[in-house]
Amino acid sequence: MHPHHPPPPPRHRRVRAAACSAAMALTLVGCAAERDPNVYTIMNSGTDEPYHSWDQEVMDACGDRAGVEVHQLSVPADQLVPKALRMASSDSLPDVISLDGSDLPQFAEAGGLVPLERLGLPTDGLTESALAFGSYEGVYYGAARSVNSIGLFYDADLLAREGIEPPATWEELRTAAAALTEGDRYGLAISALATEDGVYQFLPWLWSNGGDERELDSPASVEALEYVVSLVEEGSVSPSVVNWTQADANDQFIAGNAAMMVNGPWQMPVLREHPERAWAVAEIPVPAEGDTSVAPIGGEAYTVPVNAADPGREQVAAELVACLTTPEAQLDWSTKGSNVPLDPWAAERYRDEVPELSPFVDQVSTARSRTEHVGTEWNTYSQAIGTALQAALTGRASPQDAMERAQEQVESQTGGRP
Repeated sequence: MHPHHPPPPPRHRRVRAAACSAAMALTLVGCAAERDPNVYTIMNSGTDEPYHSWDQEVMDACGDRAGVEVHQLSVPADQLVPKALRMASSDSLPDVISLDGSDLPQFAEAGGLVPLERLGLPTDGLTESALAFGSYEGVYYGAARSVNSIGLFYDADLLAREGIEPPATWEELRTAAAALTEGDRYGLAISALATEDGVYQFLPWLWSNGGDERELDSPASVEALEYVVSLVEEGSVSPSVVNWTQADANDQFIAGNAAMMVNGPWQMPVLREHPERAWAVAEIPVPAEGDTSVAPIGGEAYTVPVNAADPGREQVAAELVACLTTPEAQLDWSTKGSNVPLDPWAAERYRDEVPELSPFVDQVSTARSRTEHVGTEWNTYSQAIGTALQAALTGRASPQDAMERAQEQVESQTGGRP
């Protein structure tokens, strides 16, 4: 599931906030190593080519503008946070860290990040999504270069041949998926793992229906799970989705075993290897016409760690962050990497340059961060949702019972309802 950079939003990590707080606190007391005043380091998870080289090109350009040399420290996505914590313990954190949106709150809560507005990066021109994605408890810590979400991919030729319009509501999706199910082909492919892959894909059903991770046992939340379960029970979705990653869902779609799938733009490299598949994208269907499609927003944001030994470096680091996230930089990176720019001007240009992915611009505009309401506790909620999803889809529990147990699980671990 990790074709890297642009990264799939979910991360298979479970880093406790307490551990993060303890390690990050050491940045304030550790013995800092001497740093070359003309060399700055940016840490990211862009290990794959050509993304690593593309990153270095723009970092070199931004370094030239700031009058410094920029070194890129790239580590695999699942190792970035553990490595950052180890570096924090010796006060050797890089000048800039590109953090996954779901990891940013842990570092911010620990006091390890500098608010970007304090460093001169304004927020008045940001969209609501951009501001929320890079903020924790109302403070802006992370500037995103591009983000992603999920949408409904569909076989354009097949739907046209069958005279079926791309579904926009739950009932339209139910009808279309049933009509497109034939032989070895299911109408819809999804990921329904208990991990972030499955949880990430469940959130649009939950949120668009007015459900909430803080009230998993509410009627709206239960109804969302009931809807997903009904698609499997009706035979329009394979029961094997409980074992499928998002990459598996993409493979099923490419193989012609699914007429539609829920997935993200990070699947583009694989999709482009199969030009015989004529596909298109629509927003995730909503419960009823006129509702807003609310999906999770994913991606990474550039942050500036606290540098107690040399606060002056923080200002230059902020200049690098500003340069890396200009509207032009957002457009360039998003076009190359199949992500979506957050800047309004860049987003509109993106519609023209990458028309096949333009629905993601609309999806991102109403999307929200998984950590917006529950912050550093997101992993607890994610585990509870994933468990409920699996229990209901495998018939071990009704959707009602599964969500009630999920709420009990969350409350037992967090000390009650937020």
